[in-house]
Amino acid sequence: MISGIVLAAGTGSRFGGTKQLAELDGSPLVMHAVTALREGGVDEIVVVTGHDADAVEAVLPAEVRAVRNPSFRDGQVETFRATRARIARLRFTDAPGPSLLSREIYADAGHLHGDAGARVLIASHPEWVEDVPIDRPVPRDVDTPEDLAF
Repeated sequence: MISGIVLAAGTGSRFGGTKQLAELDGSPLVMHAVTALREGGVDEIVVVTGHDADAVEAVLPAEVRAVRNPSFRDGQVETFRATRARIARLRFTDAPGPSLLSREIYADAGHLHGDAGARVLIASHPEWVEDVPIDRPVPRDVDTPEDLAF
């Protein structure tokens, strides 16, 4: 079974609010990540929440499992730790996308600090990476409200 993990616990400090709930093309940003995982064929989708957890969890479909990260303010690495979960990376037509970590490398993820995410593991262990092709361009990265504008 392949589980997909959406990291949606951040405070949206650069964005100025709960970025996960900002709408793009009529859907909250967190749902764009959920949709990409569905299209990638994962068996289970886990969304890690933290900041504004009740509101983020309220927009999730029933089949999506939410896991709350009480240490979300400590950065993205703490969100990985909250999931308790080799690397599957979504590969869009124009760029790589989010990565999924297996339980076997959880200990390695535990050594990461701050917002480095899986990039450090991917760079140091490319043999662990399996790309999952997604037949569309990578969704836009949204860090500020202005990034939502076309």
